[in-house]
Amino acid sequence: MDFGIALATTADCWKTAKRAEELGFSHAWFYDTQMLSADCFVAMGAAAVNTSKIRLGTGVLIPSNRIAAVTANAFATLNQMAPGRIDFGVGTGFTGRRAMGFGAMKLSDMEEYIRVVYGLLAGEKVETTFEGKPARIKFLNPEAGAINTDDPIRLTISAFGPRGRRLTAEMKADWMTFSNGPEAGNAQLADMQASWAAAGNAADDLYSVHFGLGCVLKDGEPANSDRAIQQAGPRAMVQLHRAVDEAVMGLPNTQTLPPALADLRERYVQTAASFDPEEPDRYLVNHRGHLMFVRPEERAYATADLIRYTSFTGTEAEIKDDVAAMRDAGYSQFTIQLIPGAEDALEDWARIMKAFA
Repeated sequence: MDFGIALATTADCWKTAKRAEELGFSHAWFYDTQMLSADCFVAMGAAAVNTSKIRLGTGVLIPSNRIAAVTANAFATLNQMAPGRIDFGVGTGFTGRRAMGFGAMKLSDMEEYIRVVYGLLAGEKVETTFEGKPARIKFLNPEAGAINTDDPIRLTISAFGPRGRRLTAEMKADWMTFSNGPEAGNAQLADMQASWAAAGNAADDLYSVHFGLGCVLKDGEPANSDRAIQQAGPRAMVQLHRAVDEAVMGLPNTQTLPPALADLRERYVQTAASFDPEEPDRYLVNHRGHLMFVRPEERAYATADLIRYTSFTGTEAEIKDDVAAMRDAGYSQFTIQLIPGAEDALEDWARIMKAFA
């Protein structure tokens, strides 16, 4: 089983990617959330020149937020800097779009975007549209040495629904997901495996990636300690942000909380309007700090029960059991999402990783 890290992109997060490589992590994924964090391609470029083994990927890029030709060029440029170590992680959009007040883009539009990007990387003349008009484009001089279109760039599709999983299987791409724990995560994997088989693919060819946040607790440490809230609390808040999106903006919420946490969810939704009552665009308040930090006004909602339910937070032995269950179900990679300011948690997760070497 491979182990990766995922980073809320910052200008110097290449340092964490370098340390992860030294510790033996196989992948580093960089968030593409332009209203919250730094540019993923700039940060990946810095990581490319400061590492030599670890794979570097977008985790995940949202097609609506940059045109396909620019994306193809960015990947080909990274591929010149780190040949054969680049992953194109892509999805229809959650944080990067909701932070601007939009729901997910159409799956068919993502499929078309992938077609254009890989057509360009294959050296083809690609028919596409630009500013509503038909266009035919291609890289004009890839042989000049500015970019690398020779080494393969792996495609990883983030797909949480059945249609997305079927598309992943049809394209024979790697698959990425995240969940609250092994029970939910393994159910998602079983559905992906069924879609994979239905597309006529060999079972062993499926490469599956599971993202998760969490905190490796010390003996006797509660799940809502200051350290646990810093490292795992942002994931817990995502569940509450989703509830506000649903209640206020009518956006779909595919990750509901169990009845035992329903009262906490409802209290958060009711109180959220008071967090910044002068801001009419609620999404500008709701997603601030998303997967990066728990805002002061949210801290009371970061309960031990919510953190345990939504994240991989527990003792070292408990987390090893959870990861083992996911490995046994067939996951190829477990990726831990690190929080800015808590990068030293990487050392805790390295101990988890070594148990699966």
